[in-house]
Amino acid sequence: MAVSDIPADFVPGPLCDRASALAAILEAVPFADFSDSSWIRVNSPKVELEINLGSGDPVFGFAFHIRGGTEAIGLVAAILSKLGLRALDPGAEGGIFDPATASESLRRWQAYREKVLFTGSPN
Repeated sequence: MAVSDIPADFVPGPLCDRASALAAILEAVPFADFSDSSWIRVNSPKVELEINLGSGDPVFGFAFHIRGGTEAIGLVAAILSKLGLRALDPGAEGGIFDPATASESLRRWQAYREKVLFTGSPN
């Protein structure tokens, strides 16, 4: 499936209740920092990940911000699987997160980020 396969008249509903989202994250990443349950942080030697969950209930959307570590891809996949959800990945060829190809998408993003940070230009 690709983003282009989503019908133009698609109207999304709630993804899940807040308690289910928090439980799925806790089960997949028990060492995460839940001190702010709307902005969950995972910092380890191999992963730097933030999950912007917001504070609403039900949950209509949330975002994963992978700052470092391809191991984060497995955590994202585990959370999505526990919730029975799929996700958008703007770096993926079809725009849909696929754990099998997400490492390459992350590498492209990291290369772009480094270029912008160190040259000041995306080109």
